[in-house]
Amino acid sequence: MESYKQEFIEFMVESDVLKFGEFTLKSGRKSPFFMNAGAYVTGSQLKRLGEYYAKAIHDRYGDDFDVLFGPAYKGIPLSVVTAIAYSELYGKEIRYCSDRKEEKDHGADKGSFLGSSLKDGDRVVMIEDVTTSGKSMEETVPKVKGAADVEIVGLMVSLDRMEVGKGGEKCALEEVSDLYGFATNAIVTMADVVEYLYNRPCQGKIRIDDTLKAAIEAYYEQYGAKR
Repeated sequence: MESYKQEFIEFMVESDVLKFGEFTLKSGRKSPFFMNAGAYVTGSQLKRLGEYYAKAIHDRYGDDFDVLFGPAYKGIPLSVVTAIAYSELYGKEIRYCSDRKEEKDHGADKGSFLGSSLKDGDRVVMIEDVTTSGKSMEETVPKVKGAADVEIVGLMVSLDRMEVGKGGEKCALEEVSDLYGFATNAIVTMADVVEYLYNRPCQGKIRIDDTLKAAIEAYYEQYGAKR
């Protein structure tokens, strides 16, 4: 596992973004882990988050793209901090763009988008915190495709929960890839998290011991995507 992935897992725990215990998800599922990307709130956390996204995007998609598109609302700061990090780490200027929940009908920046406008020929990387069902892509992809003749290179999320999507077999990221025809990736997967944290101290504490590992395995027996 790449060192930045190991660091990112520790960063999620340190930032209280990734938690372990017993949680009831919006879907009603009882999960032994929970991720809340809204817990990244400080300047230093956001700076580091952008760097991890930039490294993962560079690793998966290289430099051959023009725009980072972050769906509103959580995708807005993600696209901004990652564009900054990409410039600092790789010396390439990437534009950011996000959609508005409500179209602005006044001012010089009126319309459905924030940041850079999308132009014919643009290559776009989508960026989100986590994809659970793929619903946000149902709304976002038509907006992006309808704005200009662009190519969506791929999607990057921070954590692949590796759970079945709406189809009941594949994970949501695979479903998005199959449906829209572009690559989907995550900085880390839950398999990476378990592999790295199992019986390993993190922030002075064992986060995944034998009991929790068994609970996670039981959860995936019920809700895990088929490989």
